[in-house]
Amino acid sequence: MLRADGAVVRMGGEAEVRGAREVATTFSGRALAVEPALVDGTAGAAWFQGGQPRVVFRFTIVGGSIVGIEMLADPERISELELVAGESGQA
Repeated sequence: MLRADGAVVRMGGEAEVRGAREVATTFSGRALAVEPALVDGTAGAAWFQGGQPRVVFRFTIVGGSIVGIEMLADPERISELELVAGESGQA
């Protein structure tokens, strides 16, 4: 399941997407700009623009599989997260 905050919805995203295939379709072609990150100490991802995180993806992992994704784009909510970027080091 994918859930998005109001800021993501205002950017054109859907508030909720259910089903693995449907979630994968949502990210098709868009995921190339996303970088791995630690979000509050757990696996996640982020999309950066101008060196700033614009969308953060928090993963819910069960049994080694991602079973839920929360997308956050509200700058206030993002500022409250402990975010450690992966490859680019932008955080």
